[in-house]
Amino acid sequence: MSIDMNGLTADVSTHGTQTVVALAGEIDLSNHVALRTALNDLIVGGSVDLVLDLTDVTFMDSTGLGAMIGTRRRVHAFQGSLAIVLTNDAILRVFEVTGLDKVFDLYDSRAAALRKPDTNLSQA
Repeated sequence: MSIDMNGLTADVSTHGTQTVVALAGEIDLSNHVALRTALNDLIVGGSVDLVLDLTDVTFMDSTGLGAMIGTRRRVHAFQGSLAIVLTNDAILRVFEVTGLDKVFDLYDSRAAALRKPDTNLSQA
């Protein structure tokens, strides 16, 4: 399934019990509400073990971080998990500067996030 959100696209696929949401484009003020809504719909629909793949995200502002924080809260309220795949150093830096790299489970590849090893970018 593919979702278009004003310059941001999301391709959703299922891998075992995990749902991968591969995002591409910019996450900003113009589309963060649509992103929150799409992620919330997945969670309420039963997809509570999410992998957000930000590999193709080229920019993310504070509203994007807010969407990530809200998604983490909702997933945990449903006893689920959230893993984030980051390969863009600039976006990883946003997580580091805000201290959110200590809050989220960050991985450097989708394969690693799907395996959910004990070692991830947050713990490295």
